[in-house]
Amino acid sequence: MAVVLGALALTLADWAARLDPNGKVANIVEILNQTNEVIADMLFVEGNTPTGHITTVRTGLPEVAWRMLNYGVPQSKSRTVQVTDTCGMLAAYAQVDKKLADLNGNTAAFRLSEDVAFIEAMNQEMASVLFYGNTQLEPKKFLGLAPRYNDSSAENGENIIDAGGTGSDLTSIWLVCWGASTVHGIFPKGYQAGLKSADLTQNKAEGDPLLDPNGDRYQGYISHYSWDLGLCLRDWRYVVRISNIDINTLTKRGGIVNLMASDAVYDAGPDLADLLIQAIELVPSLGKGTPVIYCNKTIRTWMRRQIKNSTNVNILMQDIAGKKVVTFDEIPVKRCDAILNSEDRVI
Repeated sequence: MAVVLGALALTLADWAARLDPNGKVANIVEILNQTNEVIADMLFVEGNTPTGHITTVRTGLPEVAWRMLNYGVPQSKSRTVQVTDTCGMLAAYAQVDKKLADLNGNTAAFRLSEDVAFIEAMNQEMASVLFYGNTQLEPKKFLGLAPRYNDSSAENGENIIDAGGTGSDLTSIWLVCWGASTVHGIFPKGYQAGLKSADLTQNKAEGDPLLDPNGDRYQGYISHYSWDLGLCLRDWRYVVRISNIDINTLTKRGGIVNLMASDAVYDAGPDLADLLIQAIELVPSLGKGTPVIYCNKTIRTWMRRQIKNSTNVNILMQDIAGKKVVTFDEIPVKRCDAILNSEDRVI
């Protein structure tokens, strides 16, 4: 059965949609783009293995003793364990029919108009896996943050704060302290960090033979994109998850007592400022790395609305590098659209 070509490759209709009134390649309004500022913040370190990174974590201190004259000290030692973090290989091929790309004599611009969509798709996928990648369910990916912080009874459970939501419209706020000895991205030993691109078209003038969905050949151009990366959590104390935030119960005052009412009552919903204070106090030393707070646009909108609340004086709008940035206790609050409003409840 023939495959509908328009679902898999660019058609003349796609080409026409990319031309402005003057017949030039149009500047495409990328309405599908997301804001995932975490990608720019994430520190990357070269792994110590070809497939990832092995971290040695101290799990126990040696015993020390008070001694008396003429008495010795019992021998002791510390305890360590090795943790292996693996990388995933994200890749894509952007293929364009040669005649389609050459129609108006601006081949490079048309190819770029398609390539930027592939790059955006890879950025979105990377950000999503950074938070939700689960190698037990999808071994091809790398292990993200949420599966590492999804059990309040685990050792790192003390860094999971329960905001009290129980419905199906739940989200999280993350405090991540990026650093070489705390939490960082990794890439395989001997490789290069970051998204790599390559023009695989051998004959730039004639293009290369490509295969359509039915296995038939046509001349075209090929761009290859690859990104080998993973996440290394060296010290779990430097990541805090505020989980179970019910977006339907958020208010501008967030749990603040209404002293003007005849009976003092609390607004429904979590107090974001109070939750963030708890999260910050769980981190041993913010100076050990670069702390950043991540949330989606729903949560950050409510934070900005709570700025006017005099009880939430910790939430401010500050100028950082010439930009207005939401901060909490001078820690930037950055938007990450990859964080869902439909998370499972963490228990």
